[in-house]
Amino acid sequence: MEVKVLRKEKNEIEIEFDDLTFPEILRVYLNKDSAVTFAAWKKEHSTLNPVLLVKTKGKEAKAAVDKAIQEITKDLEKVEEDFKKLK
Repeated sequence: MEVKVLRKEKNEIEIEFDDLTFPEILRVYLNKDSAVTFAAWKKEHSTLNPVLLVKTKGKEAKAAVDKAIQEITKDLEKVEEDFKKLK
């Protein structure tokens, strides 16, 4: 997966992804964070990559993204563990 930070400020970050799967999952987790005031992706044209915009209040936007990624990773590890127990 290719990721490109387009703009980074203290309370706002814009990240471009090469496909739509991860930005959508990340958006869901970011919107669970009370410090995140806005998290959504846009895809201006079908030939362009999706861009995730995150705005925060009281927390750095990059820190909010990092926390959401950690939570996603933790949940995926739990799913993997549960799946392995099915064998």
